Amino acid sequence: MPQYPPLTEVDLPLLVTGIAGVAGYNAFHYYSNLYPGQVIGIRRNEYWPLSGNGIVGCDIVDKEKLIALFEEHQFRSVLSGLGTCRLKSCELDPMMAKRVNVDGICNLLEAIQSLEHSVKLVHLSIDLVFSGQQEKEYIEEDKPDPVTVYGRTMVEAEHLIKDQIPEASILRISLPMGISFSGHAGAIDWIQSRFMNNKPATLYFDEIRTPQYTDCLNKLTHWSLTHELPGLYHAGGPRALSLFEIAQIVNRVGGYNPENLQGCPRIEAGPIPPRAGNVTLNSSKLVEQLGFQPFDPWPLNEQYVPTSKNWHFETDTTIKGSPDLLQSVLYKNPNEENYH
Repeated sequence: MPQYPPLTEVDLPLLVTGIAGVAGYNAFHYYSNLYPGQVIGIRRNEYWPLSGNGIVGCDIVDKEKLIALFEEHQFRSVLSGLGTCRLKSCELDPMMAKRVNVDGICNLLEAIQSLEHSVKLVHLSIDLVFSGQQEKEYIEEDKPDPVTVYGRTMVEAEHLIKDQIPEASILRISLPMGISFSGHAGAIDWIQSRFMNNKPATLYFDEIRTPQYTDCLNKLTHWSLTHELPGLYHAGGPRALSLFEIAQIVNRVGGYNPENLQGCPRIEAGPIPPRAGNVTLNSSKLVEQLGFQPFDPWPLNEQYVPTSKNWHFETDTTIKGSPDLLQSVLYKNPNEENYH
């Protein structure tokens, strides 16, 4: 279990970008609960159903509006969770992907630099900056070689931040495991939404990721916003799982029909979007820098980890799957109450 030192107060006010995504959505609620009235979350205009206290419709590609927002609130900390990650949409419209993932970051950096005081910046990048073709875990020194437009734009964003604000923290994450505002935009809830409606879901045997609970990720970004952590760090969870294994877990823990889970190698996925392979992140550099492991494994309990391709068909009584069980052990970290 991660043993964080006491977390100190973030310099306020705080801006969280990209709150329509899983990482940003969960971070916004985490920080809003800690600092009521001191946190602003922004989302693109198309996500207008996402509303509430502190939520502002400010498209990051609208530079003038973004700079005006910084002028109004005088932010002292920014958690950058923006990035359009819809792989197929990015492949079919590279200009859109560049406009959001690259030009949007340019605007964010310009807005930060428009203020007269310093701003603490933590930026979330992604494991899909790599192709997954090498035989070992990826470390920070490995050269990015993304197979998707999305991955390429995320690499460009990293370079912009490193060049313009070298003291910023850039954390490459994998699949953040938590709820999404739409109920079907996250890794868990998209799969769950298929099974809940008795529909098939096809996932890949050979796309390997290192997911993390958003509960753990929130603590990590909090630590990063209150400490000096300049540069690029891999922030993948300690347990690597294939997309098929993740779906097995959702299926069995949720108590859904195992017949609805289908698997295939990613070569059968078709040309658009191309799929990465084993993009397991080695996070040893981050652990060494922090002095502790910031992530519990997802899922926390070993009994929920598949042991074969037919594991989700097993009917023994050790796992009494249900949506309530899924909610309590997959969306949330059962160890959360024990954090320091």
